[in-house]
Amino acid sequence: MLLLLALALGHGLLATLAMDEKSTTSDEIAHITGGYTFNHWNDYRLHPENGLLPQRWQSLPMVLAGAKYPNQSGQDWATSHVWMLGYVFFYQEGNNLEWMLATARAMNACFGLATVLLVAWWAWHFFAGPGAIVAAVLCVLSPSMLAHSGLATSDMAMTFFLLAAASAWWWHLHDGRRRVWLLSAVSFGLACVAKYTAVLLLPIFALMMIVRTVSSAPLPFFGRTFPTRLSRLGVMTASLAGQGLVAVLVIWAFCGFRYVAFNPVLPPGDFIVSWDHVLSIGSAQAAVIKLFRNWHLLPEGFLYGFAYTLKSVEARGAFLDGTYSLTGWVSFFPKAFLYKTAPSLLVALAVAAGLVLLRMRAAGLGWLRPHLYRATPLLVLFAVYWGFSLTSRLNIGHRHILPTYPVLFIFCGTLGWAAVRAWRQSRLAGVALSGVVAALLGWQVAIAAGIHPHYLAYFSPLVGGSTQGYKHLVDSSLDWGQDLPGLKHWLNDHRRVNEPVYLSYFGTGEPDHYGIQAVRMPGLFHFRRVHPWYWPEPGIYAISATMLSHVYSPLRGDWTTGLEKRYQALRQSDTSFRALKQAPRGHPELMKDTSPEAWATMWDEYNQLRFARLCHYLRVRPPDDNIGYSILIYRLTADEIAAATAGTLSDWAQLIERTVEHRP
Repeated sequence: MLLLLALALGHGLLATLAMDEKSTTSDEIAHITGGYTFNHWNDYRLHPENGLLPQRWQSLPMVLAGAKYPNQSGQDWATSHVWMLGYVFFYQEGNNLEWMLATARAMNACFGLATVLLVAWWAWHFFAGPGAIVAAVLCVLSPSMLAHSGLATSDMAMTFFLLAAASAWWWHLHDGRRRVWLLSAVSFGLACVAKYTAVLLLPIFALMMIVRTVSSAPLPFFGRTFPTRLSRLGVMTASLAGQGLVAVLVIWAFCGFRYVAFNPVLPPGDFIVSWDHVLSIGSAQAAVIKLFRNWHLLPEGFLYGFAYTLKSVEARGAFLDGTYSLTGWVSFFPKAFLYKTAPSLLVALAVAAGLVLLRMRAAGLGWLRPHLYRATPLLVLFAVYWGFSLTSRLNIGHRHILPTYPVLFIFCGTLGWAAVRAWRQSRLAGVALSGVVAALLGWQVAIAAGIHPHYLAYFSPLVGGSTQGYKHLVDSSLDWGQDLPGLKHWLNDHRRVNEPVYLSYFGTGEPDHYGIQAVRMPGLFHFRRVHPWYWPEPGIYAISATMLSHVYSPLRGDWTTGLEKRYQALRQSDTSFRALKQAPRGHPELMKDTSPEAWATMWDEYNQLRFARLCHYLRVRPPDDNIGYSILIYRLTADEIAAATAGTLSDWAQLIERTVEHRP
């Protein structure tokens, strides 16, 4: 047991320390700012869509330390603009950014630590100590688990609470003591405030109830026993209703036992997106949410967050293997699983499955049935979650299937059990199988060590490894804005004297905070900064993988003749743009028929088209280097820039063709 505890603590420590040299990822700025607002101001207008519990938990150190919060009299507070408020909170109020990130991430690592312990408990339950150790090691050193344990987001919290709630419910269905019922109810309630994915617990619980109903064992409940199937089903239904009431109480507690999301003593405002907009979803879903809202059955902030989540998954830019979609692919998560899962785990799963089949062949199907029954919560959780994922339109990150991984780690505990059994039967067999298990665990250690500290960017060698990841997946599967410190170190070591640096950054970090002096090309988060007009020159081009893919740009996809025609038309004004850059107010002849606002609009369109044209070339050109695999480095020559941004369509096409022909 001490070894398992040490492994869990090691996981939390390793995950936290790995992120020490990582900048703010895209979602962390909203999570921490929202959580601080919940805790300190008892106000739920900011970012309620990503789990009240993890956000509250992660921001506790900032509240206790008295971090300075942005002024609440401005437009950003009135419109609940969590991103702008977060930017001010992180970069303009004098708070210690590194300390804020480190403490919030360390708090989140507690969910990863707890997940490791729960995986080990389940594996011990099935396979005793050796199986628990195998499962725990695979979990502890999983790059995906390490990545999301070390980030202040809600994914690891949901991973833990989905498994915890399913486990506690199954335990309750076999143990009628009141304290077990209460544990199940509280686990369910905490899952509901961990992330809205908890809604999947309803079909998960229902399927477990069906399995329990058709079993022959009587159902104990609060000192009584219910022997018939009908009585068991009735008691379980009543129990679930009671646990639902406890979950409702937990939700109200996390919203300060107040219906209105906005604290009435604070400056007034509205949600970042109107209620009418978030309720423009399926009529049945909207009707249920409206019913709960009209009768104040759940707090407004919780209901709004749920509606916002449902609305946001209707259509979202997605990238997979160089293709684009707004509604996703059925193949997205199976491919993401294959691309992002360590081959050591895949082989361990295959070996474990083979051992089970061999045992079943020798002992018959009857040997397997009781084990399947005991594993009901794991199997149901895995099946329901994967069924939901395959139909999901939100294809933006491998992290969304993270809750299915603990089931795989637990199953791999079979290896430990089989090794012990082999030793009892034959010394030779024991040595052979123990060697296989040791090799697999050593392989997992090597993979984790090899990718450290860039766990988020791990890609399997089956698709070329992490250096090729940007060709397959982006956003939170690879590039979440985490590598600004690494870029600064690279520039310190590799930038030539007076060499220009151009940066296109995806994320909520602030390059200036890290001393990165670069010309800003188009990026996703600008925080209303006005970037000066610029022209590309030979030098260093640092481009986030997500920006290179253009997944969130209206210019995603093929470069069409229409785009080329518009670009060339705007390029005719290049001389005027340059003149206005030198002296914006000194060219009255340019302002005669075109206002400054119109010039700025044309410049922005020109800038976006020019960048898209450049990226089409860079997507076929191998980068010269990379920063944590998420920021790609290109040293571009004058000829490359001229052909990619200033040449004719023929020049541009020939450049791409030559690059493809000479690509290694």
